[in-house]
Amino acid sequence: MFSNRTGEICRSQRRISDCNIVVEIERSGRAPQGPDGPLYPGTCNKIPFEKREAMMRARGASYALRLDMQMACAAGGLLTWTDRGQGSIKAQPMKFGDIVLARKDVPTSYHLSSVVDDHQQGVTLVTRGADLFEASHLHRLLQALLGYEPPDYHHHRLVRDPVGRRLAKRDKDLTIRSLREANYTPEEVRQMTGFEG
Repeated sequence: MFSNRTGEICRSQRRISDCNIVVEIERSGRAPQGPDGPLYPGTCNKIPFEKREAMMRARGASYALRLDMQMACAAGGLLTWTDRGQGSIKAQPMKFGDIVLARKDVPTSYHLSSVVDDHQQGVTLVTRGADLFEASHLHRLLQALLGYEPPDYHHHRLVRDPVGRRLAKRDKDLTIRSLREANYTPEEVRQMTGFEG
């Protein structure tokens, strides 16, 4: 997915930075933190674009394709997105730094995949947990760069256990499916989660 249209758009406009990801992690040390963790320190940005591409092809080492956030934001302009619970939000993607769009071993990132998948499926309302609210800033920029109309968003509060830990499938917590299989009614599930209606 990334290596086709998205890669062509970003590469042709020099919005991609190619990096040896292992070197970047080692050099980042105590990097400033963004919503997704340490911000990329820009080590590979000092190497000319053509030389970076040649290095990637020659050495076969791990690398990451990053979006040059300053150039991307300049191209995208001032952007907003709509959250149905909070109204119009000014997009602030710079807080993410130069994000990874793809790696040698992973052809696309969560952020890029989400934006492209939503567009291709004609999604007009993205409903997800509040833990992904910040990602919407970045998703709005990617939508603008790709020429996609933005969907509306609704970020619901997270469902938590009695001690406040969020419930997640990856932790093998209760799922809607398991509750259905245990014969819970929709009304009982809503009561358990605190959602009304």
